[in-house]
Parts: sequence; C-alpha cells; structure tokens
Amino acid sequence: MTTKRELITELQKSIRLWEGFKPSPAGAKGIPGLEPIEAAFPNRVLPKGVIHEFLCTVSENAAACDGFLSGLLSVLMDGGGACLWINRSRQTFPVSLTMFDVAPERIIFMDLTKERDVLWVMEEALKCKGLAAVIAELDGLSMTESRRLQLAAEESQVTGFVLRTNARNINTTACVARWQVIPLPSETEDDLPGVGFPRWQVDLLRVRNGKPGSWIMEWSADRFTAIPMEDHTGHQRHTGVEVPLRKIG
Repeated sequence: MTTKRELITELQKSIRLWEGFKPSPAGAKGIPGLEPIEAAFPNRVLPKGVIHEFLCTVSENAAACDGFLSGLLSVLMDGGGACLWINRSRQTFPVSLTMFDVAPERIIFMDLTKERDVLWVMEEALKCKGLAAVIAELDGLSMTESRRLQLAAEESQVTGFVLRTNARNINTTACVARWQVIPLPSETEDDLPGVGFPRWQVDLLRVRNGKPGSWIMEWSADRFTAIPMEDHTGHQRHTGVEVPLRKIG
C-alpha cells in the first residue's frame, strides 16, 4: 500500500518536472567540491538545462562571478560542446579561463551593445543543443523574457547563465536560482607571502523549491572546496548558513 509520505514524494517529483527540474541521467556527474551548495537544490544536484541568474552589480562581484562560472563551465563542458559568452562590457580575460581548466578556444565570445540583441541571441543560442552553456550579460530581465529563456533551456537542456548588471532592475523572474558571488581575500599556506587560490562568498539568494544559503568556496587543484568557518577566521561566516528569502525576486 502506498503511504501518505510516498504519495507526497511522487507529487513533489511531478511538480518539479512541470517546473523544469528533470532528474539527472544515470551516471551524470555533479560538480566536484560543490556538494554543499548542490544539496540546497530540490534534486541535490545543480540544475542543468535551466536558467540561473547572477547579480553582478559592481565590477568586483562581476570578476568574482566570472571566476566561479568558469569553475562550473569546466564540468559542464567536460562532455563536449562549446559555450557562447555574450558580453556588453567585455571584462572577461580569456587566458584566465585556463586557470579553471577551460580551454578559451572552446568559448565563443560575442560583443553586443543593444539589450534586445543580447536577449534574442541568447534565446536562439539556448535552442542549439550542441552548446554546453550560454552566458549573457544583461541590465534587466522581465518575467516574460525570463520565461522565454527558461522554456528554450528546458527544451534543449542547454544551461543558461544571466549576469544581471543593474541593481535598479532586479525584479522577479522565472529563473530557477538567483546567485551572488563576492570576492574574498585569498590565504596562503603557513602565512607565506604571495597570492593564494581564488576564494569567494557564494550566496544562493533564491532557489525554486530549494533552500537558500551562504557558503565560502575556493578553487584549487581543479575543483571547488568548501571552506569551514574555523579555517576562515578573517570572515566570521559559516559554510551553509541559511539566508532569508528576499522580496526582490
């Protein structure tokens, strides 16, 4: 006999499918080292074939976001395919992608000036199943526009990332998750002089049917690493601290 709990579980699975969360295929890999953050999503894995939005309203956060996204691309592009990166400001330094094990020659950079052109190109690119991911820099994104992008991503299973650059235009969208990446000072071993590995505060501000939170992440040895609080005495933050839902989206 099916229990009440089993009925609820099956209903939740059906709702997730309607919302674009498709179960990962057998043998699909997660993001190495990103397990604490992936646990915040409904299927305990970073949703692919959906739209994620990142708040990059200041240049420092935009640079940090580029680094964190490059780490994600190293896994998303591992199975083949190229990535289309649509810029309006072109702050990304292609050679730096090699630090995250991403070959710059597999990234198609496109510079556009008009917002409507960026939206059109992104939607059309999301329909191309040969791409591993599409990244676009946008000032604003309406609910209708985000729904069109989300539907295109769900159909092709190409993952889309929208970089929101204007704080005044942060509104409710149909994107599956809203992120914010803030740069943190790196730390060297044994207090040796120099520069350590890239380190960020990663905030999952909103996630559909998931659990928002805040984590300290580092990129080293070709993978992410979650930094526990006791190893990060300069910034009194916990790994996986839950943050309240915000009314902005």
